[in-house]
Amino acid sequence: MKKSIVTINKNINQIILILEESVNYMLKNDAIKIGRNELCPCGSGLKYKKCCMNSASPRPVDLTNLYQRKYDIRLKTPKDIEGIREAGRLVLESLDLAEKNIRPGITTDDLNTIAHEHAISRQAIPAPLNYKGFPKSICTSVNEVICHGIPGNEALKDGDIINVDVTYIYQGYYADASKTFFVGTSTPEGKRAIRVAAESLKAGMKMLKPGNTVGDIGWAIQQYAEDRGCSVVREFVGHGVGFEFHEAPQIPHYGRKGDGIVLVPGMVFTVEPMINLGGADLFIAPDHWTAITKDGKLSAQFEQTFLITEDGYESLTPFEV
Repeated sequence: MKKSIVTINKNINQIILILEESVNYMLKNDAIKIGRNELCPCGSGLKYKKCCMNSASPRPVDLTNLYQRKYDIRLKTPKDIEGIREAGRLVLESLDLAEKNIRPGITTDDLNTIAHEHAISRQAIPAPLNYKGFPKSICTSVNEVICHGIPGNEALKDGDIINVDVTYIYQGYYADASKTFFVGTSTPEGKRAIRVAAESLKAGMKMLKPGNTVGDIGWAIQQYAEDRGCSVVREFVGHGVGFEFHEAPQIPHYGRKGDGIVLVPGMVFTVEPMINLGGADLFIAPDHWTAITKDGKLSAQFEQTFLITEDGYESLTPFEV
């Protein structure tokens, strides 16, 4: 049964109230810093020092306006969230298809064809195709390839690991996720790379709640991976997603606790740590896309699209890590 417009509007108003209360609390505790001469976050058009800065009863914060103006972050409405969730459902279907078909002898181009045909059959658009010249519908990164591997005639071999990265556009909304899979028989090094990458994502997920910062996410991931003798790739980061393929904010997978933008409900972004068994240094192949570990050691990655809620987070591309 469809919800009435009255019910939907009531839910939206409740969420807005929660957002305003959250930000007023963070402003009072200096978690969100507003300069004296910046526009007041209440949306009055006055400078902060001449409006709510010293007011005993500050006006409600226009959080959507504040985060758009200050950080270029577009917070998502319940309607947007549902759209991203639907796109995420199709992304997960594609990753499930990839897992069912990954085996020694299959080519990465075969996997690309499976994902492309799946997208078309669901009236979705593969976002990577022709994005800044990228020639394929998914990214397939094998062994020492960190990310942005271009599908081709390369046949997978027993003992390989492969990351499949899928982003779909569905009814105007984007969702993004990736998994790293074994090919045939797993190897000790492959198991270690995949385990640390998966657990690194889980470490970052524990930081996803209002009041924490972007730096908290990176700090947790870096601590976990480096404590286990692995390295975190720094050149590629998570990112806002939903209205576009890549939006603000950037989500580094390294950092210092307490640094960066404060997380608030309505933010949607990916967390996608790329973890190397060796050093973090990399190089880009002549195709201008494929990122490869400089020392030739394995790299693995897991990625989900997350929503910050009023009391934590929700994955919009949920799978067991």
